[in-house]
Amino acid sequence: MGHVEAVSRSGTYTFSKPNQETIHLLAGLGVEGDVHLGVTVKHRGRVARDPSQPNLRQVHLIHAELHEELAVAGFAVRAGEMGENVTTRGLDLLALPTGTRLRLGSEAVVEVTGLRNPCVQLDHFQHGLMKAVLGRTEDGELIRKAGVMAVVIEGGDVRPGDPIALEYPPEPYIRLAPV
Repeated sequence: MGHVEAVSRSGTYTFSKPNQETIHLLAGLGVEGDVHLGVTVKHRGRVARDPSQPNLRQVHLIHAELHEELAVAGFAVRAGEMGENVTTRGLDLLALPTGTRLRLGSEAVVEVTGLRNPCVQLDHFQHGLMKAVLGRTEDGELIRKAGVMAVVIEGGDVRPGDPIALEYPPEPYIRLAPV
């Protein structure tokens, strides 16, 4: 079982999100007070293409172990600075199947919808960061390391230190893809 390392939100379109003592998740909407809150898509590029798309990116989660991997590569990235709402520790987020539910603390439940597709904004934050969050398998397949996206199933407060419990979807598992 993993735990929540940090929680973050921003009410405006900023790349990084300031850490908070607590965030409140709203079922079917996302993080209260966050710019990406809503039933329909809120990410600017996706809104421009089709504003009626469902918001499969209500909550962004990144594993703290990625920050440590990036530090070894010479980057200084802290919780919330890559735009995530929840920074986790002790879970291999990228290996979870689509539809996995994460109970964050005693109340909130999110369902993983897919991978975050890294964008050029990472390089605006720190030069070379986008390349650092991408990798390749031995077969040459692209690996996206910039976290996972989720929707809120059950609302509630989430705080640093909260435990995270997993509930896997029924098999056969569907591998995560970018959303």
